[in-house]
This record gives sequence, C-alpha cells and structure tokens, in this order.
Amino acid sequence: MSHLKDKEDKEKLIRSTIYLEDEHIEALEKLASEYSRTLGQRWTKGAVVRLAVSDFLSKMGRIS
Repeated sequence: MSHLKDKEDKEKLIRSTIYLEDEHIEALEKLASEYSRTLGQRWTKGAVVRLAVSDFLSKMGRIS
C-alpha cells in the first residue's frame, strides 16, 4: 500500500524542451554527479535544472 502512496505523492512533470549552451550542459553534468555522490541518490541534469529554476522563481517571488 505504501508503494501506491509514494507514486501518488510524486509531482507531475511536464516534458519541455530548452536550449542551453555547451558550458551549461557541462556544469549541469558536474553538479548532477556531485549531488549524486554527496547525497547518495541519483541526480540527473533535469533534476538540477528543476532545482535551479525553482530557486530562481522562488527568489523572484513567482512561486512559494
């Protein structure tokens, strides 16, 4: 039963395309690797992008 609850608690992600520069991709790959190593769970470039966008939007007062 808790397996079902875990699935329900996950946020819905919507596929989107963004265009980034090579240096952005390299930095995202490095951060994902560092976070994976430090936190002991797999981080992807997409997860790092979501974290960065959330931080930016929060600081701009667009989300809470």
